[in-house]
Amino acid sequence: MPLDSSAVQRSHSRSDAPLVLHVFPSFAVGGAQVRFAALANRFKARWRHAVISLNGDEACADRVGQDVPLAMLSPPLEDPRLTRRVWRIHRTLQELRPDVLVTSNWGSMEWAVANRLPPSLRHLHTEDGFGPEEAGTQLRRRVMTRHLALRGSTVVLPSQHLLRLAREEWRLPPASLRYVPNGVDLRRFRPDGPTTWLDLPGEGPIIGTVAALRPEKALDRLLYAAAILMNAGVAFRLVVVGDGPERQRLECLAVELDLSGRVRFTGAMPDPAPAYRAFDVFALSSATEQMPFSLLEAMASGLPVASTDVGDVRAMLAPENHPHVAAADDAALAAALRPLLEDATLRRGLGAANRRRAERDFDQEAMFQAYAALIDGTAA
Repeated sequence: MPLDSSAVQRSHSRSDAPLVLHVFPSFAVGGAQVRFAALANRFKARWRHAVISLNGDEACADRVGQDVPLAMLSPPLEDPRLTRRVWRIHRTLQELRPDVLVTSNWGSMEWAVANRLPPSLRHLHTEDGFGPEEAGTQLRRRVMTRHLALRGSTVVLPSQHLLRLAREEWRLPPASLRYVPNGVDLRRFRPDGPTTWLDLPGEGPIIGTVAALRPEKALDRLLYAAAILMNAGVAFRLVVVGDGPERQRLECLAVELDLSGRVRFTGAMPDPAPAYRAFDVFALSSATEQMPFSLLEAMASGLPVASTDVGDVRAMLAPENHPHVAAADDAALAAALRPLLEDATLRRGLGAANRRRAERDFDQEAMFQAYAALIDGTAA
């Protein structure tokens, strides 16, 4: 759909419903995009939504229900000159005049910059994490840009780690920061229910992971850890649910490590909930995370977890599961996985503890209500 104000008017909703413009670096299936889809599905026609995917990937639109007023818009024409890009974005914002502008992560920061030009719109910026270029250290230019572009905006952060960065490194006013932990659908992700038949070769407990196959997910680390376990004689099978630019390289690596008889790459699944119920152990191997939805889904599904110690992972898990949070190292991840693979009683106990933690702290309705108040402008 072309970018013009009439595109939004063609949405099937009340014309007086507030218009929310969401700008994503990509609208591929990922944590922030899935959260938006769940929020939109929860409140249906409460708002009209317009979504701009800056890279043109609109795959997550399939997760938005037909009863949600949604317009997918094309971004303004690219220009190599920054000032021209910012001016075009500003002109687009003034043409659309949404009630709220919502930007997502670093890739949409030029929209935050353009919105600093008067007359600015009410602006929410959601920051969910970083790519591999900022996995270890914040880039100084980006720190300064965030400091300048996000002053006067409300910045929504799902992790305590990000909240500290926003206060201490980006030096944003504390009053503008909102900590809203991610939540999970506890009815959909649960230990009982339909299970996906994964048709895996071999025998032994199933290690599963659900991830976009991107470099920062470090799935090669999980494959190397699996090779260590295989060479130690540990029985297991491994399932990787998800798709992305790393898939071919990872499939080749599995062959090189002689894991092809134990590993299956399923590709993306529209509904991964039944796949979680087929897993015995959930593994997260990422180099950088903040508050990963896949971890919440695994916890709600009653799974024990072996994970690298990134973002808020340790704080999210039940305390009983903490011994299986490891350094970002192949051997450390293998060591975290091994006891879970060899002890079914331990798996059941940790999985039950993680489910209880998800029920207590991460029900998605609290997240929905917090975001609704922010969009409506009624948050305290």
